[in-house]
Amino acid sequence: MNSLHTKEIKIFKALGDENRIKILEILKDGEKCACKLLEELQISQSTLSHHMKILCDSGIVFGRKEGKWMHYSIIESSFDSVFDLLSDFAASAKLNADNSCDCEK
Repeated sequence: MNSLHTKEIKIFKALGDENRIKILEILKDGEKCACKLLEELQISQSTLSHHMKILCDSGIVFGRKEGKWMHYSIIESSFDSVFDLLSDFAASAKLNADNSCDCEK
């Protein structure tokens, strides 16, 4: 594995779960309290904590404690390197689309 893409791999893995995508959908409108996430997702506290740890560890989400609750928000810049990587893949695919195979037939 290319260690240059470790950050992007963590982000892709974090995005590979339906509940985490739902969490990001909720957070796209701004910071939310964990109590609001629990209410909207209808999942247990421990399940939410598990998903939030993955999102925070990947660098997608920032959490801060206020009183007894955590408040979460998306770190907008966290997707920059992912967008760059995907753009590079797309550009390379377009450039190499006409390359034919040199294999013996």
